[in-house]
Amino acid sequence: MSITSAEEALKVIKSGDKIYIHSVSAAPLHLLENLVKRADSLRNVELYHLHTEGDAPYTRAEYAGVFHTNAFFIGKNVRNAIAEGRGSYIPIFLSEIPRLFRHKIIPLNVALISVSVPDKSGFCSLGTSVDATLAAIECADIVIAQVNKFVPRTLGDSQIHVSRINYLVPFDAPLHEVSWGQPSVIEQQIGENVASLVDNGATLQMGIGSIPNAVLSALTNHKDLGIHTEMFSDGIIPLVEKGVITGKYKKKHQGKIVATFLCGTQRLYDFVDDNPLVNMLGVDYVNDTAIIRQNPKVTAINSAIEIDVTGQVCADSIGYQMYSGVGGQMDFMRGAGLSEGGKPIIALASTTKNGQSKIVTHLQEGAGVVTTRAHVHYVVTEYGVAYLYGKTLVERAKELIKVAHPAHQERLEKEAFERFKHQFSN
Repeated sequence: MSITSAEEALKVIKSGDKIYIHSVSAAPLHLLENLVKRADSLRNVELYHLHTEGDAPYTRAEYAGVFHTNAFFIGKNVRNAIAEGRGSYIPIFLSEIPRLFRHKIIPLNVALISVSVPDKSGFCSLGTSVDATLAAIECADIVIAQVNKFVPRTLGDSQIHVSRINYLVPFDAPLHEVSWGQPSVIEQQIGENVASLVDNGATLQMGIGSIPNAVLSALTNHKDLGIHTEMFSDGIIPLVEKGVITGKYKKKHQGKIVATFLCGTQRLYDFVDDNPLVNMLGVDYVNDTAIIRQNPKVTAINSAIEIDVTGQVCADSIGYQMYSGVGGQMDFMRGAGLSEGGKPIIALASTTKNGQSKIVTHLQEGAGVVTTRAHVHYVVTEYGVAYLYGKTLVERAKELIKVAHPAHQERLEKEAFERFKHQFSN
């Protein structure tokens, strides 16, 4: 282990190397800024990552042919580069990404990570993102870590000893913060509709954003909720403080909040710092359906770009244009469906910002089906709850049209009638 500057540490990177980048708000921005300074001496460097927050300088057009980004999940900061051919998307369940590294399907030369300051025993924390990073550290030939006093010391599987790091690069900088403000009226209504499906004692999975925050804000009168989720944000803190989230009835990690990464404001990073309530674990464990299903009443709340009247969910593309990724939606939708009393839920606004219906007769040409019609139980919009489980295609269409925007219902009924002909009138 060597303590050095980013400039010196990054000299080990060679043309053609495959490099892993730490995820979400744990992206080591100082290392990345210095990596692109080496562009003149590098060619065909392959970068692999989940979603990352902050700038992604390696995606700039000037670095075409030097760096090629390979995203397991597409964030805003790499979307244009992938659309323009300077990057690629790798479709895969979030739970399976560690397997790509451990089985050498994607051999890694270097892992660029960020860690907390070592404790007296020499252990650093991976802070806000464990996810596939543990596997990357295990498998990469060389590990370069930005040591940052602002990285919270999270507990669980996030502890790594300095002996597993080849180069320590001290550089302090506040973590990237994300906030969503107050939910809109429509988002609040969706949140209330989803909250009506959440049972006391349920184990929750939800993402981050305005709709998940609206759901959480509508759960203040619930009791003994648990959290087992791939990610969470600031929205859970008030529920912990009010005693709504206790994890009392969880079968796995009872009383603990389990996640694999998190993203939010400084309030969240302070909340998780050295907090034994929070267990940060590897994504191959957290998103394993065999683990998820063991908790009671798993309520998985996910979103979609569009959904057809039979229940097929597109959540990764707008037509042929890749937008995000498969992520952990299927991991948790299936896990919730197998949980005793579980509820897999897709929550979305009934229309786009342009007023187009998100409930459609046919998915757009090129649209990807992330969650199949067989996996969806509930679909929630601001107009109510559609229950699809055990229903025929025609029954599903009728249920979904009821929660579509009223301005689109008549058209959807006519299109569905044409699709199903005589079945629809019976």
